[in-house]
Amino acid sequence: MDRIELEAFVTVAEELHFGRAAARLHRGQPTVSDAVRRLESSLGGRLFHRTSRRVSLTDLGEALLPDARAALAQLRRFQQRGRSLAAGEGARTTLVVGHAEYTDQQLLLCCLPQLRDRFPGVTIVPEAMPTTAQVTALRAGTIGLGIGWATGDVTGVRARVLSTERFMALVPAAHPLAGRAELSASELSTTDLLTWPHQINSGLCDRLLSAFHIGGADLRIIRTADSVHAIAAHVAAGTGIGITVESALDHEPPGLRVIPLTGPSTTADQVVLTPAEPSDAAEALRDLLLRASAEPPAPGH
Repeated sequence: MDRIELEAFVTVAEELHFGRAAARLHRGQPTVSDAVRRLESSLGGRLFHRTSRRVSLTDLGEALLPDARAALAQLRRFQQRGRSLAAGEGARTTLVVGHAEYTDQQLLLCCLPQLRDRFPGVTIVPEAMPTTAQVTALRAGTIGLGIGWATGDVTGVRARVLSTERFMALVPAAHPLAGRAELSASELSTTDLLTWPHQINSGLCDRLLSAFHIGGADLRIIRTADSVHAIAAHVAAGTGIGITVESALDHEPPGLRVIPLTGPSTTADQVVLTPAEPSDAAEALRDLLLRASAEPPAPGH
């Protein structure tokens, strides 16, 4: 297998559409399809269920997706380290920081300059990475720290809670529910919802599913999007009601109302992940993140 095959697999898994995946990769759709078929042939199993109307991951695809993401991240780091060594920067060490979508980016941004001042000889490499892929990479030693969402299997990895975030509904200002102070899962039962893909944030999806199950409600997700901005755009276009987490929002999108969900399982823990024996820089960043998350927000935020 090669990088093109891994990139094709991961991108199709995120888009669940070969055409959109090809556009993201700036390649032709036949090239992407051939790359996926070659990978499936080398593995001896199907990664996707394909019909004329939809694409979905098989059990094999679901199981291998975190490893594929970790392998791609390792390839990128290999290339970056090779370039650094070739440029005579071999004495520098690297701290790769994985961060999942929808986590509090402002928290990480406020801590990285402090870490850089304390460890000027360390190259800090932020890497967008789902929580499950972070756990795999931390076990393999290919990243030094991760920021993600509480998930089930973190054996061999240490998790500390940074914050507990509420689920929030994004509702068009003209919607009948827009005037509500809070919403329950039962009030959103059978409503067309937009949220994150399961393979990007499985812990968040499982938590949201639990909230609807406990409330006896029907969770009907009609569209997923990689970012809260994309979800907001679909909500503004009238596609449905969006679901996100509080930390992903730094302002109320124009024309929309942000309404917290209430009831059991309508919160999720944002966590910082480290290996059993973190580096000095990773340990320092973990402590900076924990300290910053415990501070009250600045006025106006």
